[in-house]
Amino acid sequence: MLPSMKRADAAQRVAELREQIHHHDYLYYAESRPEVSDAEYDALTRELRELEASFPDLVTEDSPTQRIGGTPTDIFKPVEHHAAMLSLDNATTPDDLREFEARIRRALPGATFEFVCEPKIDGLGVALVYEAGRFVRGATRGDGRTGEDITANLRTIRSIPMVLRGALAGATVLEVRGEVFMPRAEFAKLNHALEEAGTPTFANPRNAAAGAVRQKDPAVTARRPLDMFLYHVSRADGLVFASHWDTLEALRAAGFKTNPRAERCPTLDAVVAGCERLERDRDSLGYDADGVVVKVDSLEQQRRLGSTTHHPRWAIAFKFAARQATTVIEKIEVNVGKTGALTPTAKLTPVELAGVTIRNVSLHNEDEIRRKDIREGDTVLIERAGDVIPYVVQVVLARRPADSRPFVFPSTCPACGAAAERAEGEAYWRCTNSACPAQFKERLRHFGSRRAMDVEHLGDSTIEQLVDSGKVKDFADLYELTVEHVAELDRFADKSAENLIRAIDASRKRGLARLLNALGIRLVGERVAQLLAAKFGGLDVIAARSEAELAEVHGIGDEIARAIVAFFQEPDNIALIRKLEAAGVETSAPIAPAGPKPLAGKTIVVTGTLPTLSREAARELIERYGGRVTTSVSKKTDYVVVGEAAGSKADDARRLGVATLDEAGLLALVRS
Repeated sequence: MLPSMKRADAAQRVAELREQIHHHDYLYYAESRPEVSDAEYDALTRELRELEASFPDLVTEDSPTQRIGGTPTDIFKPVEHHAAMLSLDNATTPDDLREFEARIRRALPGATFEFVCEPKIDGLGVALVYEAGRFVRGATRGDGRTGEDITANLRTIRSIPMVLRGALAGATVLEVRGEVFMPRAEFAKLNHALEEAGTPTFANPRNAAAGAVRQKDPAVTARRPLDMFLYHVSRADGLVFASHWDTLEALRAAGFKTNPRAERCPTLDAVVAGCERLERDRDSLGYDADGVVVKVDSLEQQRRLGSTTHHPRWAIAFKFAARQATTVIEKIEVNVGKTGALTPTAKLTPVELAGVTIRNVSLHNEDEIRRKDIREGDTVLIERAGDVIPYVVQVVLARRPADSRPFVFPSTCPACGAAAERAEGEAYWRCTNSACPAQFKERLRHFGSRRAMDVEHLGDSTIEQLVDSGKVKDFADLYELTVEHVAELDRFADKSAENLIRAIDASRKRGLARLLNALGIRLVGERVAQLLAAKFGGLDVIAARSEAELAEVHGIGDEIARAIVAFFQEPDNIALIRKLEAAGVETSAPIAPAGPKPLAGKTIVVTGTLPTLSREAARELIERYGGRVTTSVSKKTDYVVVGEAAGSKADDARRLGVATLDEAGLLALVRS
């Protein structure tokens, strides 16, 4: 900013910038239809920061720059909700729902009812307070009447607007309710990053979300991929609504994100059908939902029905069938990861759970074993978090064997026998031997995995033999192998040896993003690797960048930047890269074009198998030309790119009237 700018001009420009940024936040986080590129958005934010730095008295709490501006706190202050956050009565069968309708009919004889059904998100309930349209406070549910003030942390969630629009902006005091959650895909990425960093992972998305919003430092919360759906207006001074559906529309108009799967049901039969539909679709929602909340739509009928001290009489939660099972822990094994972290795994008596046979479950670390007092021989209750990741809920103590003994975590590496250490403040024990073969075997498994270099036929048995025989000591040694070398291994004939060598040779051309992911750089997974490849275009270019330059890339930040710099400061890593280059491995990629971006502002879903583009290559192409790739189809999706065996997403596109493209259509769109 020009130092000579007058304060009045600066104040006007600050107001303009804030309005633009709030507008783009709403489009991106609530509507999923951005109008500007990340670079344009970052430029607006940068200009606002510079102006506020030059004129500190213009800084306000609702400025977009203050989302991560809170200071760490040692305690969350208690705050009283404007209206009690009650629990919900439960229903588990259609007959329970019909009994609910019979109860409200008895309470209001002669009345006819319409309902609204909304997915019951398995997250953390919070209450937000706005005064004159500006966010002033956010609190946890607590005991329903008094919660904890977590305002600074909630400011970091981009789908929570700091300034409202529409009718709700006119309320003198507004209190709204919603659920903070972590999308499943983001939860998986977070746990992967935590594993890469050798820090404890979360058992399920709800725990991850709850832990994030109660961090003492808002900067930590800001790094967690949280989202929020709003579902209730509990106070709106000066405003009157006729129905719950009207309040949902008002929330959307105000800039809040509401659940697109909420639906109005004119009869209880429609409610039952809606609940069955949501339970059938629960795996494709993209977030954990454990049921459906059914509400009487009329607010006047809600008022007349009233509440008990525990729950409102006008709402009920239809709970999905539990996806839990009991089984026995036959053995606890400790494995060595590619970072040297010792990770305990429970070997289970196989049990069927949600259509999948579960044989193993991660116990995460020593603290988790102690906290739940998990022992060999225990009968345990297990659940699939998000119907995907199995974890131990609790031990069934009544069935514990009489001769049971607590599990003792090993103080030596189970793979090489070297001493294991647990640093102060860390949850993981680590092998101290940098030459530990188990660590390299795990790194090699990752290097050849489908989402990294995709080396077909490089299975566990082959990796064991290649490393144990000394034929492969680093990644580059793979490319020195010959058919004769491989044919010497057990269970390898000439044909199978040729297949492996052919697969290794094909992996040379996987591209920079795949290679960056494959190298096992701490905190650099598939997404970060794609960002780095698109921004810098070459390993040497990335290696030459400073922490500050790397941290400026949207989606990377300081911690990842430090890990990248540390990797390239190791002489052994630079030597490995030189060997890979000499072996003909592709270490560069096209940089994102500086010219027109024909897909800017477009939201695109890719489904099925495309003729020439892999799913990752299609994503990279779309993002390089300004588009945004999402995993689920909604009315806000612009295009669905459909390949062979596309499945339900193509059906969703047809049902919602979303335009579909084949691979040729996508390429034509890019060329346009």
